[in-house]
Amino acid sequence: MSEIPAKATESEDPSDGARAEAVADSAMPTAADDAAHPRRAVAADGAADGSMDDAESGSAGAAERDSPGDAADVSAGGRAGGRTGGRTDEPIGTRTGEPIGTRTGEPIGTRTDEPVGDTMWQSSPPGSMYDYIKVASFSIGPDGLVEQWSLRAEQIFGISAERAVGMDPIEAFVAPDRREFGQRKMAEILDGREWTGVVPFRMPTPEATEGLAEVYVMPTTTEHGERAAVCIVVDVRTLRQIETDLAASQAIFGQSPFGFLLIDTDLRVRRANQRFASTFGGKVDDHRGRSVHDYLPSPEAERVSATLRRVLETGNSITDMHVTGFVPGSDERRDWSINLYRVHSGSGHPIGVAWLGTDNTARRAAAREAASARRNLALLNEAGARIGNSLDLETTARELLDVVVPGFCDLATVDLYQGLLAGDETPPGRADGSAELRRVAFSSAVSDAPFVGGPTPVAVGAVHHYPFNSPGADALRTGRPQHVPPEDGGLIQSTLAVPMVAHDTVVGLAQFSRTKGSEPFGERDRALAVELAARAAVCIDNARLYRREHERALILQRSLLPPGDPEASGLDIACRYLPGNAATEVGGDWFDVIELPGHRTALVVGDVMGRGLRAAVAMGELRTAVRTLALLDLEPAEVLSALDEIARGLGTPGGVQQATRTARQPRDADLSEVYLATCVYAVYDSVTRRCTFANAGHLPPVLVEPGETALMLDVPPGMPLGVGGEPFEEVEVELPEGALLALYTDGLVESRDHPLDEGLQAFVGALTDPTSPLEDVCDHVLNTLDTHHGEDDIALLMARVQGLPAESVGDWTLPREPRSVGRAREYARAQLVRWDLEPLVDTAELLVSELVTNALRYGEGEIRLRLLLDRTLVCEVWDAGLVQPRRRRARDTDEGGRGLQLVGLLSAGWGSRRTPRGKTVWFELPLPDGETGLTDPAEALLSLF
Repeated sequence: MSEIPAKATESEDPSDGARAEAVADSAMPTAADDAAHPRRAVAADGAADGSMDDAESGSAGAAERDSPGDAADVSAGGRAGGRTGGRTDEPIGTRTGEPIGTRTGEPIGTRTDEPVGDTMWQSSPPGSMYDYIKVASFSIGPDGLVEQWSLRAEQIFGISAERAVGMDPIEAFVAPDRREFGQRKMAEILDGREWTGVVPFRMPTPEATEGLAEVYVMPTTTEHGERAAVCIVVDVRTLRQIETDLAASQAIFGQSPFGFLLIDTDLRVRRANQRFASTFGGKVDDHRGRSVHDYLPSPEAERVSATLRRVLETGNSITDMHVTGFVPGSDERRDWSINLYRVHSGSGHPIGVAWLGTDNTARRAAAREAASARRNLALLNEAGARIGNSLDLETTARELLDVVVPGFCDLATVDLYQGLLAGDETPPGRADGSAELRRVAFSSAVSDAPFVGGPTPVAVGAVHHYPFNSPGADALRTGRPQHVPPEDGGLIQSTLAVPMVAHDTVVGLAQFSRTKGSEPFGERDRALAVELAARAAVCIDNARLYRREHERALILQRSLLPPGDPEASGLDIACRYLPGNAATEVGGDWFDVIELPGHRTALVVGDVMGRGLRAAVAMGELRTAVRTLALLDLEPAEVLSALDEIARGLGTPGGVQQATRTARQPRDADLSEVYLATCVYAVYDSVTRRCTFANAGHLPPVLVEPGETALMLDVPPGMPLGVGGEPFEEVEVELPEGALLALYTDGLVESRDHPLDEGLQAFVGALTDPTSPLEDVCDHVLNTLDTHHGEDDIALLMARVQGLPAESVGDWTLPREPRSVGRAREYARAQLVRWDLEPLVDTAELLVSELVTNALRYGEGEIRLRLLLDRTLVCEVWDAGLVQPRRRRARDTDEGGRGLQLVGLLSAGWGSRRTPRGKTVWFELPLPDGETGLTDPAEALLSLF
């Protein structure tokens, strides 16, 4: 049998005192000492070298040092199945007259009522050391075979009693190379020698599992006087595991950086580590016997106690339980994370609850700070996405309050300077802070009713001001946020008055309030409020600047449109202009009604591409150019050609000439410098009721004849103005009496929801009753069509044809002879008398004589005289000559050259225009109305000299 060396003793009487000396000299401690001191068993194992030394041990004290339970189950196995190796009804190896290993007179092998094969390793109450140490026994008969085999031996060696009894232990458990030595030792034991040592063994199973056991062999004598032995076996592996576990437990418990408690079944502290004691004060032993009520406030202690009972009863562990309280000597609230789990003894009985606590105060504070920072960033991100989506001041203010309530505060208001809302050029800025403000927005997450004890609420839209010494006035004056003290008895706990500063200009004041029960504003909240107010202020200032530019552009645009209801000879005029909303800016739409000589009228509708002030300025330049070209009495196609050159010159630094030179060169200029426009130009003659159209990329005019459905005139659309390179065509249309003519821009018939074709059809369908008053027709069209989309400006010009009656026209042809001058005077006098215009006879005769004389002297072909009566009196003299009369200033010594000067003095206006067959010279006289005095011809003649 191979074993770790040990001392053995031989004595005639194994109970003599010599055994103590042998044990003292032995290199291996006894089993009793090893049981009392587990560390010795490990040390003994370190001296194993495969040999066995003999030594005598005659002291009975070694046996007496054995634990009373060491041989508790020596005879528990007996000889199962009828096999016997000795008597089981008498004590084995008695020394002093009582059974070996008996405990208070109890027979060997006595057990509790536990079933056979139970893995419980004790017959004593829970908490015994034998709950953890595996100890077993068996006996060897005189023949050296196993005579008795206990249940504990079955557990250690894995061999049942039926198989073990009668087995040679040397053959069964010792390696083959050591069996001869083992047999010799067995013979010595049976001769009465006692032996103890640590022995490696091998289980007699197919697996041949190896083990390590400390064996204590005690010689005995049978009732027949034969030598036998009793063996006590301790599993050394279990002892080593216990030592390791004890060391690890002590290291974990004593060196843990966390608070560690062992709480017993009475919910009192059984043991605490140094970390816990250093947190709550005192020594480790001072905490024994305390309960959680000694450390936590009452409500929290009750909650924790209930949790401890639940863990003790159910065995379910608790992880990361949040507990708050205070430590001695500090008013700071602390946060702990507690882990609880039930602790069991070696027998599996609950003996308490382990408490592992971590101080999370700093971590939770950091988590709160991080959460606050994330919340603030999210609020700023939301503010960036929601504030400034509109270019309206009041809407922007409401967007700010939608962001901050209730995420940042419970109540909020926004006040803007009244001067800023009124459109003043420069806001008050940082004056004394007492300027008038208007409340433009208010929001509350609690109630719209005023708070008891709070300041008097200001209604939205009301104008007010802050007293000079108030926090609000101070914030406006200094540009820095101020804390507003709460009113006594009110529900508001904390208020911040934050100035709204944009580009170093204070535009208003925002106030944020929190009610009682909410956390007061801190420095982080103060900084966030300033950032939110600054963002809203920039958007409000941008809206203010845009509103100012929009109003300026609108004023400019309206100033360039015809004032009031324009009048025209032979036409009933009605017009409408609807600017785009504030979001689409001002457009470049325009219309004009221009009176031309001969009771003719030019109707113009145009649209400059683009938005804002630039488009309005371009529209004004083109409108001025149209009026100038119209007064030259050019044909419609010629007017548009000249406008095209002007439009190209607007986008070129060098003007029209530079545009002409670079027309055929690639244009690399920015598109913002290109001016494009569409325009339709029409000239209506009230005498002939004929209208000549020319179109530059504009929508076609619409004509409604009496009794007919509306139709779009087929006017060839030319290229838009500013493109150049293409001539414009003219179309002449005779308009019947009472016909309705409509000119318009694309904003009337086109939007995102309605395509152009659909809008044109709707517009044509809306012109169903041309006989209604024009104002009603305009209103009906605007109400029928989708004109509230605000995507573009809308210009609508409608004219009803009312031709000049035949009785208001006098027309004569004169031969080219001198007496035609007198005849012309006679015709004019007679016609004026028929029209009851006697006050104009003398002046008209004189001016007609001058024009006919010039036609005879400088003109060609026959002469035509025409008088037209409408709102004024117009006289026209036609001839075939192409030379235009030119007015000059005559010298004092000149006999002639004063005829045109006289015409200019006596008439309201005069001029000449080219015709397809020559020229026409005309003058205009106002009709006598009793208020306007006529110029005396005699005085006019004298003024020439």
